[in-house]
Amino acid sequence: MRPDVVLVVDDDPGTRKVARANLSLEGFDVVTASSAAEALARLAESDPLALVSDLKMPDKDGLSLMDDVHAVRPSLPVVLVTGHATVENAVAAMRRGALHYLTKPIRYDELALVLRHAVASERARRELQRLRGELERAAGFDEMVGASPEMRQVLSMVEQIAPADATVLLRGETGTGKELVARAIHRRSRRSERTFVAVNCSAVPRDLIESEFFGHEKGAFTGATGRRIGRFEQADGSTLFLDEVAELDLGVQAKLLRVLQEQEITRVGGERPMRVDVRIVAATNQDLESLVAAGRFRGDLYYRLNVIPIRLPALRERPGDLPLLMEHFLRVFAERYGKEPRAAPPDLLAAARAYPWPGNIRELRNVCERAVLMGWSAVAPILSGTARVSASLAAFADMDAPLLEARGALAERFEREYLVRLLQKHRGKVGEVARAAGIAERNLYEKMKQLGLSRDDYR
Repeated sequence: MRPDVVLVVDDDPGTRKVARANLSLEGFDVVTASSAAEALARLAESDPLALVSDLKMPDKDGLSLMDDVHAVRPSLPVVLVTGHATVENAVAAMRRGALHYLTKPIRYDELALVLRHAVASERARRELQRLRGELERAAGFDEMVGASPEMRQVLSMVEQIAPADATVLLRGETGTGKELVARAIHRRSRRSERTFVAVNCSAVPRDLIESEFFGHEKGAFTGATGRRIGRFEQADGSTLFLDEVAELDLGVQAKLLRVLQEQEITRVGGERPMRVDVRIVAATNQDLESLVAAGRFRGDLYYRLNVIPIRLPALRERPGDLPLLMEHFLRVFAERYGKEPRAAPPDLLAAARAYPWPGNIRELRNVCERAVLMGWSAVAPILSGTARVSASLAAFADMDAPLLEARGALAERFEREYLVRLLQKHRGKVGEVARAAGIAERNLYEKMKQLGLSRDDYR
């Protein structure tokens, strides 16, 4: 931490010398000036946390100096000192913005006490201003809120690489905000005036993925009743976001690689290739290196996509951002639904800090939306569902509740943990989760609704 710099202004050399000696003994780093003009120059050089000025000086009095200082540093604490104290001068000084008013001879123990409070207050104000700046900067990235070192690094990389046309590969768990980052890259690029185009590779049926990417001509296949413009054509001159790119089969991967190399496409059923100018931002929550080693993802496509890799941290890796994110989402949904934002009660905030957030930011967003609409009691079971399988069940039972009630609560907690793990494993694919759990899809949807689970949190 930088030392507590204070600027002392007095036209008397002896006073300046004594002030430096006494305040240095009190732990301050003292900078002195002999006039108002010199003080303004020292102000820019030393960036003090407080200023002490004599009221009467030859070139300009202390009140006028204070006005000049506050014109450039409106909140800087100023202490005025005079050998000719009057009530009128003191009142005038305080009204003009002085923090304190002292008389000569100066009691340096009293001045040191005033300055300690002043510099502490100024440090706190500057830190708050810094944090607000971080939040305002993050607000320019939509919901990419956070002041943690991990998020600052991500935002810095986005600012750095956005103006270029290099391909970007976003890595990170489900719900960490990969599409938000892709949109932020697009908005800061030279392509920002064109429409951002996104496609979820896992959501398109395999037999339609080529048509989705490259379009098709009328009659190209059964059901092709007209020409279709594919995503690459839609994104010509813009940015194309390929989410869950690891889900593409090897045949489509080969065609995607050719497009990236040649910058041209051919519609399904078409004969004439067309040039396209598309910047690719791809994303995945899978380990592409392992998929390449297993022969399930083309190595040449991997290297073509992995030009600029950006890893998004999971929410549990940036716990300091949790209060900021909660405050942000609560305010957003309160404004949307015309309600008063209510902060989480202390016990639920503590539970939120302990909760692993498997769905990351997306899950937190949904929890905050439900809290705004239904109250914090509606999300309490979600945040308290942090029991570990290895722990004693009795440790999580409500020992003051009747047996059947306590057993029911534990059963609900187990069901939620069980389904969360299956949703994570199968990346939110409800059909696969239902088959793995051995229950009907309709029953699974109903159970997920009861437990406050959404498949979108795990895709």
